[in-house]
Amino acid sequence: MTDIVNQKLSEYIKIIENKLRHYTEDKIKNTPQKTLAEAMMYSLSAGGKRIRPVLLMEFCRICKGDIKKALSAACGLEMIHTFSLIHDDLPAMDDDDFRRGRPSCHKAYPESIAILAGDALAILPFQIIAEDDNIDSDTKIKLIADLSKSSGMYGMTGGQVIDIENESRETVDEQNLRHMYSLKTGELIKTACRMGCIAAGADDAKILLAQEYASKLGLAFQIIDDILDVTSTTEELGKPVGSDSQQNKTTFVTIMGIEKARQEADKITSEALDILKNFDDNEFLTELTKELLCRKK
Repeated sequence: MTDIVNQKLSEYIKIIENKLRHYTEDKIKNTPQKTLAEAMMYSLSAGGKRIRPVLLMEFCRICKGDIKKALSAACGLEMIHTFSLIHDDLPAMDDDDFRRGRPSCHKAYPESIAILAGDALAILPFQIIAEDDNIDSDTKIKLIADLSKSSGMYGMTGGQVIDIENESRETVDEQNLRHMYSLKTGELIKTACRMGCIAAGADDAKILLAQEYASKLGLAFQIIDDILDVTSTTEELGKPVGSDSQQNKTTFVTIMGIEKARQEADKITSEALDILKNFDDNEFLTELTKELLCRKK
């Protein structure tokens, strides 16, 4: 990644993390429920890549919008993603003790607090978007509708159910796997790009192009995750490796093998890059897309 792109990514992350803290700890740090805010911020500040909010803000920018109008949506999206990680790590789900190199929320705090932190992070996004004075009412409705749909039974949560049920299925084919990933991983990436365009007031054609790009990016992102689960180390990845195999999960690696899975990720990323050519000033997104394909964690 070039120095210029790395600098821009760091600037976005700094803006997002400051605002996330404003919405959580800074709001209720002296109240009786401060433990809840601490647990929320513990997981929000665990050092994630912030890919979803960065995509949201950058699509707003390249669609000629003011990124201030995208900030509440960007933070809300990261909250939704983080709530899903807290719940995924719970004993009833993936039962992972570590996330991003440190104890999972339910290990750092009582399990009950971790569940409630996830609950709170699933609800707060809609409040902060609704209360954002930088955006008009029609835009708020579009953003909230998009985020709620992509997070719920028609998106991420529905995909998680398919993933769980696939563990007990004797055979899971590639079509099923692609559909599951398009919901579980892909929907939040698609909504990131769509919401960025919506915040900028972009037309339907631009929103559709952004969604097509995000569909490709989301699938490539998940394929790389599958590869890293069998090729990386716990130290590199920041979470246990080999968990997919232990939980009897079918992945692109189990269906295709590592080499063909890598070739598929390369192909899909190339398609995503072609779609980006429809947007002006796309250098940052182009380099970021390439970096995600080559990432080690």
